[in-house]
Amino acid sequence: MLETQDLTIRFGGHAAVDGVSCAFHPGTLTSIVGPNGAGKTTYFNLISGQLPATSGRVKLNGEDITSYAAPHRTRLGLGRAFQLTNLFPNLTALENVRLAVQARDGKGLDLLSRTLGHRELTDQAMEHLAAVSLADRARAVAATLPHGDQRKLEVAILLALEPDVFMFDEPTAGMSVDEVPTVLDIIAAIKRRADKTILLVEHKMDVVRTLSDRIVVLHQGKLVADGRPSEVINSDIVREAYLGGAAHD
Repeated sequence: MLETQDLTIRFGGHAAVDGVSCAFHPGTLTSIVGPNGAGKTTYFNLISGQLPATSGRVKLNGEDITSYAAPHRTRLGLGRAFQLTNLFPNLTALENVRLAVQARDGKGLDLLSRTLGHRELTDQAMEHLAAVSLADRARAVAATLPHGDQRKLEVAILLALEPDVFMFDEPTAGMSVDEVPTVLDIIAAIKRRADKTILLVEHKMDVVRTLSDRIVVLHQGKLVADGRPSEVINSDIVREAYLGGAAHD
């Protein structure tokens, strides 16, 4: 489904992502972990097209998409939720999600429309809002929502795009303890469909343990471990590079 081949980006003399080759397949959830500054979000940015690679390739379904801009990659089936919320702040929650539904269906964006036309599109948008427990905030302007609700709204937008590849960059960051299960349940439900590829950047190791089929570890821009969670979490290189040298059962 998705593959990176020797993917590299340099800022001056520093390689933030250094020759990372990895393949990701439908029906699997891969967590990408590593210490701060390891290159995790930069790797996501290279895959989704927010940053141009210095060298290497990104392939989706066998097609080389390295030169494609982010919107083109989205149309091909790459869906990305950001570490920081990426919303239309002056539109309502419903309008934000409905735009994603319209974009997916190729029916135009009508950015300034305040009507509730396109009843079918609106109903679909409401279903996605309900999935993230935001149906009662549909009329709220995105900028006025608490941070946790903004994160859930971004997940609703991602669901509305119906991508083949879901990329979640710390989806629970900034959420209260009570809010976290909603997003984790959604990710688990996507995983159960078995036809989607999921990539997750997450610092919470309990989340990683619970959801992951596989863990990839980046350290100083390089891929240093790749395997089943039980193997990777307890490996010496992960304890040293990521877990501070302490054993974690």
